[in-house]
Amino acid sequence: MSLVSQISGPSRVRRLGAIVLPAAVIGLVAALAPFAGTIGRLAARGRLHSPDLALLAAQPLVIKLHIAGALGALLIGAMLMTLRKGVALHRAAGWLWVAAMSLAAGSSIFITGINGDHWSLIHLFTGWTLIALPIAVIAARRHQVKDHRRFMMGLFYGGLVINGFIAFIPGRTMWNVFFG
Repeated sequence: MSLVSQISGPSRVRRLGAIVLPAAVIGLVAALAPFAGTIGRLAARGRLHSPDLALLAAQPLVIKLHIAGALGALLIGAMLMTLRKGVALHRAAGWLWVAAMSLAAGSSIFITGINGDHWSLIHLFTGWTLIALPIAVIAARRHQVKDHRRFMMGLFYGGLVINGFIAFIPGRTMWNVFFG
């Protein structure tokens, strides 16, 4: 019996995933819709340039930690996808990836700039990461390769790639570092 089915049954997990992901996408689109004109104007003014390292250096510690964790996880994750699976290097790099993802997700709890002083819809990814990461590690330790792969790939693409695109929305810090 797989770890996922032990936790809540396979049909419940599929139903939850079928509800949560579309709801998150719809919520994100709805949250950004009022700003569509502003985003368009900012995007038209933005030009790619070398990174503004002074802007990064001026950020609070929590944002620096978040960026370091996310970039580390992105680089290590991309490397892990190309390496042979199940060998000692994969396991060691995997633990580094888990640490980097934990740093990125954990620090994001304290970043509330998008929605005033409150969490925004993007924090749904934080919650999911903090839940799915231990499940994926447990699945690997139990040699449930299919569950491990599915959770880790979901965390990589959902937690890093999709959030990476969101980080580059005009007006946000990463947009200003490279385009502002």
